[in-house]
Amino acid sequence: MEEHLPEFICRQAQRLIDAGIEQASAEVEWILCYLTDLDRLNLYLNGPTFINDNVMARFEEIMHRRMEREPLQYILEESWFYGRKFFVSPAVMVPTPETELLCETALRYMRICGHDNPTVLDIGVGSGVASVTIALEMPACRITAVDISEEALAVARKNATDLETPDNIDLRQSDFFSSIKVDEKFNLIISNPPYIADCEYADLSPEVKSDPKLSLLGGPDGLDAVRAIIAKAPDHLLPGGQLMFEIGYLQGEKVCALTENDDRYKSIVILKDLNDIDRVVVLSCRQ
Repeated sequence: MEEHLPEFICRQAQRLIDAGIEQASAEVEWILCYLTDLDRLNLYLNGPTFINDNVMARFEEIMHRRMEREPLQYILEESWFYGRKFFVSPAVMVPTPETELLCETALRYMRICGHDNPTVLDIGVGSGVASVTIALEMPACRITAVDISEEALAVARKNATDLETPDNIDLRQSDFFSSIKVDEKFNLIISNPPYIADCEYADLSPEVKSDPKLSLLGGPDGLDAVRAIIAKAPDHLLPGGQLMFEIGYLQGEKVCALTENDDRYKSIVILKDLNDIDRVVVLSCRQ
């Protein structure tokens, strides 16, 4: 390529900025790394020798789709989570950094609790990022992962296979707990449920609106799925087990109110994300 790479990236990033995209330079770098199969360092060291007419034609195609505000993760069919590359499609939500907080909290709890073979139920597995991450970080863990969407389960199965997950994830189609047997109990239940209020949908960014509505909308106040999980989780938690799930902006106090008179839970902790927003609820079951 005739143009110096930094100048090229800066010029292309401006096109994305003009389309309303914030992390523009990082996205241009990501596209080029994807097309050249280089990491970021080698892109800057050797990238120009890999950028030919075919690469540029594909680059323009991707840029045009991205400027239409189609999520880059769907265009490239990949998303990075917990240091690993996952396959994603429009059948699942694009993984977010906030879910990494949920995973990290779950892993910390299981390491502290000291069970030899901790059992986990993941409600709404989606692309499988949480279950696959936990399975790879804790191979002794046994995970049951459910989703109402067969298309989402297919994505989760692909990620479990592609990332060579140990044979410790049981994927099932289920509407919340419908496929969980009465006597199935777990040390930990996790979920990234839909928690956006129906009235908030119109104000979401085009990228978020590309996620399946089923994964986003949680009813009039955004808490329909949370209520369903809170109501049934103690039936499937072992004594002293924990329920962990993500929530949306300004939902912390509302969730506390949902559990304050439920004596099946002994404590509630709400963790904040990097933006100092209430993000992960941790409910501890009584012994």
